[in-house]
Amino acid sequence: MMWKPALAESLHPLLRRFPHVVPMHTTDLAAGGGDALVASYNIHKCVGQDGLFSPPRIMSVIGEIGADIIALQEVDQRFGERVGLLDLAVLRDRCGLVPIPLRPTRKGHGWHGNLVLCREGVVKAARQMALPGVEPRGALIVDLELPVGPLRIIAAHLGLLRRSRALQVEAILSAVGADQHVPTLFLGDLNEWRLGARSSLRALEDSFHAPAPMLPSFPAGFPILALDRIMGNLPGLVARAAVHNTALARTASDHLPVKAWVHVVGASQGGEPPRPATSAQKTADPDFVPAGAFRP
Repeated sequence: MMWKPALAESLHPLLRRFPHVVPMHTTDLAAGGGDALVASYNIHKCVGQDGLFSPPRIMSVIGEIGADIIALQEVDQRFGERVGLLDLAVLRDRCGLVPIPLRPTRKGHGWHGNLVLCREGVVKAARQMALPGVEPRGALIVDLELPVGPLRIIAAHLGLLRRSRALQVEAILSAVGADQHVPTLFLGDLNEWRLGARSSLRALEDSFHAPAPMLPSFPAGFPILALDRIMGNLPGLVARAAVHNTALARTASDHLPVKAWVHVVGASQGGEPPRPATSAQKTADPDFVPAGAFRP
């Protein structure tokens, strides 16, 4: 189905009935107000709204965002050898972003299309989760030691079916456990726009919170659905959030990037940093990736 601007314009009266959805022109917030800028971006396998395949255009949008940490979705081809679509050397040289090390996945960059890149820090641990559901889906759980303190990233691309999303959320929460001391961000393309009892993300409500209002990010040309989220587990962790809405971003993918300024220092006070995994844990968990420093 092709998204038609005329149809989108006709939906404006309907959108006014839902206060949690904000028209695009009101979502941009002033920059600053945090220790780090974190973003999430479904790059749609580098295929833009114009139907053109252009990895350089996607990398230019990533450069526009200027994030310290960014979670990407759909970074690999879907079929065949699932080759990675971005030039990671260019992202390192031009944006200062280095991918979190993962176990090799053929010729791909990510895990089920998920990739996390960071500007500076130390990887304490990284786990690649295969998620339940009808479609092949995955998530990354990464413990980082940043210059401003510890931060855990849960990056995911949830399924298209509501029941699958609910199962995937339960699996992620079970994997993370009850540790609420480490500042944690849950971000990605969560494929859910509903709130309340009908939302497949309802199980997250006790553990993760997002700044209100929700930010529509899809479709990029005229976004009305808040499919892409950045949520924090501690009060004040996510200071501000916005959709990265530029002319280039509106063309480069079918999703707009979302970004948030986070307060790692304040959120981590009184908490404990992630503990390095023991030898027994490393042996028991085949998805464990050893700790390592990365700096461009």
